[in-house]
Amino acid sequence: MLRVEKLSKSFGGLKVTDDVSLSLRAGERLALIGPNGAGKTTLVNQISGFLGADAGAIHLQDEDVTRWPAHRRVRHGLVRTFQISKLALTLPAIDQVALAIHQRDGSINNMWRRKTSYGPVLEEARSILDALQLGRLAHVAPSEMAYGDQRLVEVALALALKPRVLLLDEPMAGVPKSEAQLILDALERLPSDLAVVIIEHDMDLVFRFAHRIVVLANGAVLATGSPDDIRRDDTVRAVYLGKAGQL
Repeated sequence: MLRVEKLSKSFGGLKVTDDVSLSLRAGERLALIGPNGAGKTTLVNQISGFLGADAGAIHLQDEDVTRWPAHRRVRHGLVRTFQISKLALTLPAIDQVALAIHQRDGSINNMWRRKTSYGPVLEEARSILDALQLGRLAHVAPSEMAYGDQRLVEVALALALKPRVLLLDEPMAGVPKSEAQLILDALERLPSDLAVVIIEHDMDLVFRFAHRIVVLANGAVLATGSPDDIRRDDTVRAVYLGKAGQL
């Protein structure tokens, strides 16, 4: 579904991604981990089209999308969420998901009708929220929700765009421990054929969710393998958590 080949990016003399290659199959869950400043979000910004690459290539379903703008990649099935929430805080969740569906199907350009006249759109929006256990909050604005629920609304917006590849940038960021299970449960209910890349510092989530893990350090791939492989890797443990750290 996704193939990244020798991707590099520098800011002045600082190389933030250094010859990074990775691939992702349909239905696979891939985690990107590494210390702060390892280049994880920069890599996702490059893959999603929010940041250009100095070198390398990005292929989505065998289509070279390296020079495509972000919105064109979205239409081709590559969708991302952000580390910092970007929700409209006063607009009910179902309306935000409905707007994403309107954007996807082109009806966003024909909105001078009552929203209740778009029955199928509202039904789909409700179905997406229900799948994430958010149906109870369909008519609640994010400003009135727990932060964990806000993060799930962002996932709902991404799913409304019908992605083939979903990039999740720290979905647990800012979420209290008491709401962490809510996020994990929702991620485990994502469609089985959806390819997912997740950036996350919560190792409990990473090892429960990921089929494969890529470790970045100083912008380069340090290690790739199964959760068990990464857990046993002495170099990863030393670089990421310190010599006494445990994965």
